[in-house]
Amino acid sequence: MPKPLKPPALGPGSTIAVVSPASSAKQDRVRRGCENLEQLDYRVRDMSANRKPEGYFAAPFESRRKELQDALSDPGIQAVFCSRGGYGSAELLNELKTARMKKPKIFCAFSDLTSLHIFLWQKLRWITFYGPLVAGGFDAGANATCGYDPDSFMCAMTATNSAWSTPLRGETLVRGTARGVLLGGCVTLVETSLGTPWELDTRGAILLLEDRGLKPYQLDRMLLHLKQAGKFKGVRGIVLGEFPESEPPEGSQITVGDVCRRILGPLQIPIVYGAPIGHTARPMLTLPLGIHARLHASGEGHLEILEPAVRP
Repeated sequence: MPKPLKPPALGPGSTIAVVSPASSAKQDRVRRGCENLEQLDYRVRDMSANRKPEGYFAAPFESRRKELQDALSDPGIQAVFCSRGGYGSAELLNELKTARMKKPKIFCAFSDLTSLHIFLWQKLRWITFYGPLVAGGFDAGANATCGYDPDSFMCAMTATNSAWSTPLRGETLVRGTARGVLLGGCVTLVETSLGTPWELDTRGAILLLEDRGLKPYQLDRMLLHLKQAGKFKGVRGIVLGEFPESEPPEGSQITVGDVCRRILGPLQIPIVYGAPIGHTARPMLTLPLGIHARLHASGEGHLEILEPAVRP
């Protein structure tokens, strides 16, 4: 197994490229997100500015592919952040030239960009960061409603010599402690990696799973599929998001929490539910994927990141 590749840390003056591999974002939100990142003393280059959407995509296929390829390949760019999720990043993966992506760099996003996180891990062993979008977290600001958690963001992006930890602010479904490699993301995109050349290998993982707008039966179907595909075999622990806008349909009392208990509880591994990862109205955590971590499932839950995610 190739050794995981850590990107250089962000520092004052580092250049962040903003790309839109999936759906388009409102320009005022992108502008606010860029301004908030600039206030952290980063240079921000919006590579999607003035692009015209095509249907539910931010731009035509070739424009999105080239934009993403250039951002991931350009040695003058230290980090690649995404404007928005939505839909569309998965179709770019077959056309990415990995030979041009010679050195790892910070990639931070969530939601539909889970496909790209998985691709970069399975194909290149890049450490990436499941965290805010420019128009979905950074636009609202630090510690704000629908904003981002500044402590985990700065630790993830800048801590080169030490481990760190973060409270998960959820609830424990199954008590215990587990150590593994932090992987995962939006459950819809984890599921759709099955059968692809970059299917996520979850063995030995502490698995992050989150999403929004799912009916409980839809999440049930996804988790059952992952279980039947063997994706929970060897998983050490699970951190679940809040699953907002996922209320039971009329006439049903079964919640997404009930679904998680029914399908995941029998795994008898530590599980924390309701953490502010991905889709959340609370300040969103930034968590490094591909890094060894220890999950403490008791009370509201706690996650230790056991090694730096970035290098000097």
